[in-house]
Amino acid sequence: MVLALLGGVPMVAQAQDTIPTGVRIGLTYAAGTRPGVFVAGVAGANGDSVRAILQRDLDFGDRLTVIAAATGEAPTGALNYPLYARLGAAAVVQASVTPAGALHVVLHDVAAQRVLNVADYPLPAALSPEWRLTLHGASDEIERWITGQRGTAQTRILFVREQRLWSVDSDGANAQPLAGVGSALSPAWHPSGRYIAYVALADDGTHVVFRDLRAGSAKRVSTRLGSNSSPAFSPDGATLVFASGDDGTDLFASQPFEGEGPRRVTVGRGTTNTQPSFSPDGRRIAFTSGRLGHPELYITDADGTNADLLTTTGFGDQLYRSNPDWSPDGRVVAFQSQIDGVFQVMTISLRDRSVRQLTSDGRNEDPSWAPDGRHLVFTSQRSGAKQLWVLDVESGRTRQLTRGAAARMGAWSPRLDPSAR
Repeated sequence: MVLALLGGVPMVAQAQDTIPTGVRIGLTYAAGTRPGVFVAGVAGANGDSVRAILQRDLDFGDRLTVIAAATGEAPTGALNYPLYARLGAAAVVQASVTPAGALHVVLHDVAAQRVLNVADYPLPAALSPEWRLTLHGASDEIERWITGQRGTAQTRILFVREQRLWSVDSDGANAQPLAGVGSALSPAWHPSGRYIAYVALADDGTHVVFRDLRAGSAKRVSTRLGSNSSPAFSPDGATLVFASGDDGTDLFASQPFEGEGPRRVTVGRGTTNTQPSFSPDGRRIAFTSGRLGHPELYITDADGTNADLLTTTGFGDQLYRSNPDWSPDGRVVAFQSQIDGVFQVMTISLRDRSVRQLTSDGRNEDPSWAPDGRHLVFTSQRSGAKQLWVLDVESGRTRQLTRGAAARMGAWSPRLDPSAR
């Protein structure tokens, strides 16, 4: 550990080598390394909270090494760039909350000893969910300035708790039930982030519901009584696909904005076909089918033609693969598979059908990708009760997202705009 005086304030930082030359994106740093970033103390209203959120977001992005400081006074005057370099910082984030209520962010390139970027973010009411979402958006931009990749802090995860839909910020804060939604399962986000779909539990069966989060209005899109489940939106947001049926289920597609009734996508002939997930280009759908006598993953064209088995019987001790979620970059599909009688989260490559096991601790299921295609949220019993956990598929780092009563069926949102909510 290194004790330093930055702007007259004692701080404790993690020791790290100075940043060598290599990759040039926003900053210069060695390929395969995580550049260090120091978030200076934040001046203005709620400065400590602002700083804590920025630090946590950048840490959870898993592309940067956040250099922790013991105190949070805002530095004054010109930055001592050589001193920050000795602490291992490739970048310094200097932020303040202006008297007008805006977040002013300055990013310094330590090696070049210059300002790299400046931006202002009008802040909603302090400490409100929208205020937090705005700060998350600033964190995502800082990550993009440094690495060239935008973060996913400005997102939320829907999940099920005691048969109600809840929402939680990507950092695990602000967990709360959705107003106006009764007993429900299987949430899904519209690409705009304004709408969701879910399965409503009713006396006459289950129904797929399409809900406008901004207006608070909702309508049922499934027309059949009985079992309706697992909704998923197409990437352009125009189509909602779900499973429906009693003696077996098939996939059906509807256009919720146009009001068109559902049309059949798959013809399962009495088998169970469910859990659709669209490819990023919207041309294909991955889904779970029992047509071989046990659940496996298939891919079909979006119109239901050219169905093809995706998973084979070459891995796992029990033939049970389900809950596919197509990655945002289109390269892999995440799913759950039984290993030694316990579900684990896996991915399968669309290029060569190679399989990778991502989890092994406890029972793990229901994977859902973040917009960056690097992080997954999944349900795990590793801590005892079912809770949501987040996995960085590149480093293997995991963190617990929810706490309290059991949580399951996580669905990661697209990036959200707080001004549109």
